Amino acid sequence: MAHAKTSYVCLPCRAAYKQPHDRDRQRICPRCAQPLVHVGSAFATPRRRDTEAWRTLAVLLHAGVRFHKSCCGGPGYRPRTLSEVRERMAYARRSGEPFATALVRREVP
Repeated sequence: MAHAKTSYVCLPCRAAYKQPHDRDRQRICPRCAQPLVHVGSAFATPRRRDTEAWRTLAVLLHAGVRFHKSCCGGPGYRPRTLSEVRERMAYARRSGEPFATALVRREVP
């Protein structure tokens, strides 16, 4: 039985690739030879020219947020703009909540 494919991203190239997931194998970008980041199977790739979306994605990935499917659907809420990221990061600093947890909050108190 073939395994389902999942998404890998190269942030410097702004490229995404669907490949079978194997924990023991490091994926390399075919363009720049940098390691690819495993982002999950529920990932929707932004357009290459959408600089703000790629910057937002970089913040999410560096915080440890991924796009894995849940039993009831997609990955849940993820911020789409830099202003949403800034708002959640400011909340995390004020409240002491970890950045990864604050970034996936739908509403900021």
